[in-house]
Amino acid sequence: MASTSTPHPHLSEYEIWWRSHYDFLREKGYKLRSRYSPDWVPSWTNTNEVDINCEDGIVPPHYLVLDARRIQDGARVSLKRIDVSRHPYEIEIGRYFSNSPLSNDPANHCVPIYDVLEVPAENHTAIIVMPLLRDATYPYFDTVGEVADCIHQLFEGLRFMHRHHVAHRDCMQLNILMDDSMFIDPWHASDQYMSEDYKRVARHRARTKSSPRYYYIDFGISRQYEASNADPLEEPIFGGDKGVPEFNEDNFKPRNPFPTDVWYLGHAIQEIFLDVKYHSDFAHYSGVEFLNSLVSDMMHSDPAQRPNMDEVFSRFQIIRQSFSNWKSRSRVAHNGERSVFDFLAHWARRIQYIVRRIPPTHTSLS
Repeated sequence: MASTSTPHPHLSEYEIWWRSHYDFLREKGYKLRSRYSPDWVPSWTNTNEVDINCEDGIVPPHYLVLDARRIQDGARVSLKRIDVSRHPYEIEIGRYFSNSPLSNDPANHCVPIYDVLEVPAENHTAIIVMPLLRDATYPYFDTVGEVADCIHQLFEGLRFMHRHHVAHRDCMQLNILMDDSMFIDPWHASDQYMSEDYKRVARHRARTKSSPRYYYIDFGISRQYEASNADPLEEPIFGGDKGVPEFNEDNFKPRNPFPTDVWYLGHAIQEIFLDVKYHSDFAHYSGVEFLNSLVSDMMHSDPAQRPNMDEVFSRFQIIRQSFSNWKSRSRVAHNGERSVFDFLAHWARRIQYIVRRIPPTHTSLS
C-alpha cells in the first residue's frame, strides 16, 4: 500500500489530503471514490484511454468539497472540509436549521447537515456531511411555471432564514443548489453533465415532471442575531459576489446584513434569468420579464429602499396570482435552446403534461 500523504503523479496537493483521510472516513462510515483509495491504480493504466475520458480521471472542481457514499445505505453525500477557527459559526448555524422542529418545516431550504466529523491531529479542521447537491441552473428551465417554482422556493427559504434572525451574507448564485429529483441517471460529482460511471450524458426529466428542491449552502460567514436586535450592524465582509453597492461605497462602515442578503439574491436571480448589459456574452432567458420590477427593487443601490424578504415573498405571490395555467406552461427560452427542434420538443412536452394532467407548478400560493 502506498503512503497516503506522499505525492502522486495524478493527484493534486489538495486531493492528497483527501486520500490521506480515506481510511478515517471509511471508519466513520463514508467511502470516497476509487481515485482517493491508497491502493488506487488509474483505470487508464496500460490502455489506450486518456484520463479525461475515465470516471476516475476527473479532478473535482473545489478543493474543500468532495463527494462520497454513505456505507450504511449507499446514499451519495458531500463532504466539506472547514477551518472552524476561520468559520466558527458554520456548524452551529447548519445544525440549527438541521434539527427538529426547523428541519421539518417545508419553508426551510437550508442544506441539512447529516454529520460533523472532527479530524484527528488537526485541531481546527472538521468535515461536515451533507446531501450531494448540484448546480441549480442546469438543465435549463423550460417553462414559466418551472421558473416560478424556483423563485418561490428561493424567496421562501431566505425569508425563513431571516424570520429566524439568520443572515446568510453570501447567498450568491453559486451557493444555490438543487437535489437530483430530475435525474434518471446518477451524475458524476466532478462533471455534472455526465453519468456517474462517465459513460454517457446523464439523462434527466424536465422540472415540470420531476420538480427539484432548491437549497442554500455555505454558512461560513452567516450570523444569527438576538430577536430583540432589530438593526444588527456588521462590518462589511465580501462573499463570492463582489458587487454589493453599499460595500463598494464604503467597505468599512458597519451595515445591516439583511438588506444585503436581499441584494445578493436579487443579483443571483438577475444572473440566472435576466439579460443584463454586463453579462451580454452569456446566455439568458426570454419570457421572464415578470421578474424585472421586483428584482430591480431588490437590487436598489440604497439598502434602506430595498424590500425585506416578507415583502419580496408577498409581492411574488401577487405576481403568481396573475398566471393562468396556460401562462405557467408557456415557454421560457434559453439562448442555448432556441432552435426549431427545441421549440417542437417544448410543445411535445407541453401537450403531454396537459394530457396527463401534470400541473405546471409544484409550489402553492401562500
